[in-house]
Amino acid sequence: MLTQSIIIAVVVVVVVVVYDLTQRKHAILRNFPIIGHFRYIFEAVGPELRQYIVTSNTEERPFSREQRTWIYASSKKENNYFGFGTDNDLELSPNYLIIKQSAFPLISQHPGQPGYDPKHRLPSAKILGGYRGRRKAFRPDSSVNISGMSYGSLSGNAVEALNRGAKLANCLQSTGEGGISLYHKSGGDLVWQIGTGYFGCRDTLGNFSMDRFLESVALARVKAIEIKLSQGAKPGLGGVLPAAKVTREISAIRGVPVGKDCISPSRHTAFGDVDSMLDFVEKLADATGLPVGIKSAVGDQRFWQTLTHQMATTGRGVDFITIDGGEGGTGAGPLVFTDHVALPFKQAIARVYREFALAGLKDKVVFVGSGKLGFPETALFAFALGCDMVNVGREALMAIGCIQAQRCHTGHCPSGVATQNKWLMHGLDPTLKSARLANYVVTLRKELLQLSRACGVCHPALVDGDHLEVLDGQFGAKTVRSLFHYEAEWALPSPEDTREIQRIMQMGCADAVTNT
Repeated sequence: MLTQSIIIAVVVVVVVVVYDLTQRKHAILRNFPIIGHFRYIFEAVGPELRQYIVTSNTEERPFSREQRTWIYASSKKENNYFGFGTDNDLELSPNYLIIKQSAFPLISQHPGQPGYDPKHRLPSAKILGGYRGRRKAFRPDSSVNISGMSYGSLSGNAVEALNRGAKLANCLQSTGEGGISLYHKSGGDLVWQIGTGYFGCRDTLGNFSMDRFLESVALARVKAIEIKLSQGAKPGLGGVLPAAKVTREISAIRGVPVGKDCISPSRHTAFGDVDSMLDFVEKLADATGLPVGIKSAVGDQRFWQTLTHQMATTGRGVDFITIDGGEGGTGAGPLVFTDHVALPFKQAIARVYREFALAGLKDKVVFVGSGKLGFPETALFAFALGCDMVNVGREALMAIGCIQAQRCHTGHCPSGVATQNKWLMHGLDPTLKSARLANYVVTLRKELLQLSRACGVCHPALVDGDHLEVLDGQFGAKTVRSLFHYEAEWALPSPEDTREIQRIMQMGCADAVTNT
């Protein structure tokens, strides 16, 4: 009898192992057969354990269980609703966001009704490169796009999943500073990010090469160029790719030694001040016709004052600016830099945007926000501060399987996202995960549109600081406009851009004009 029970148990284990290794739905089970099931068991009983033993649904960092659950459910097209009302203490929570609904919200269409859009299209309210007349200026199809994350920091399967998902969702994928790899060429449109290492456009000495740059642009679906000055998680330092992730393939793409830390310089060598940076921007734009912008964390305010002055007086300028908050993510960085260097997103975008508004330049630049903006309420906050688009990074990784293990810097990411380990990578199926990424992006756009219509407007770019209030935890509140010292209508597009985006969105926009 005992022998029979053992045989049955062994057969069951073998069957489960075979199933785990051959299924493609769950990377954790594919990489860790049998053991991986415990993760899902603990996840299932997690709410009860946290309620009585560990933490609440909103306490975990950098992303709470509630936030991760919303992403996972959205990416799988499962029920992403929550029951029993909010867990948050609204009145006594400082800096708590309140979105003020209209008494006459716009009507949202539902499946089966005329005019329903299953992709919940959300084009940018501004044309990228339009003001400066770039030959290849365009209106991005999506106001929600994928933030810069490099191949090398991420696995090839993860990058491919993101690129395929970008194609499905009609959004843009930033390459990150690691160059354009084969995995970026699965049909999705790219924003090529050029960092201080000039990967993909460098000569043998590591300096910028125009010939290499033009070769790379010609071989990929590059829609815009983003010059990376710094990122929120480690501003003032160059990018870091730990030695464990520098494979032969990455070595060939980046032109760096195999198995050694790949550390980019802390600043660019192609330019050394704002004046020469603008020359560099115009040189790239003239050579390609593409919109060219910059990505930066915010520290010294004098840079932005000088930039607005130069743009206002010299006729040169950037087409877009990506502001990366200090709370943004990274694959590897020193703790003191991730915790204490650069302003968090809201203060950062407000300080920069005010400079451009005061200089009369806000309508001439597309503003992109980045740094934990992958949720409807945080993204809407960014639009109310003047952003035209938002980029999502770690939230997109969760959509393709990241479990917030925070092992990115070790090369041992258990879900195959941030690793070059072939066994761990094989658990991530790009075809399946690309669909999940697209589902997440579409759901985020859907809920942004729902919030906008609840406020009485048809696009989040038409939500301004007066639509939002921030509670102070002492029964007081201020509008976002007054809190960040914005003038009336600063955060809104120009009248011409407003009319055009209303025309594009069509459904409900006529009512929106009437309501306002």
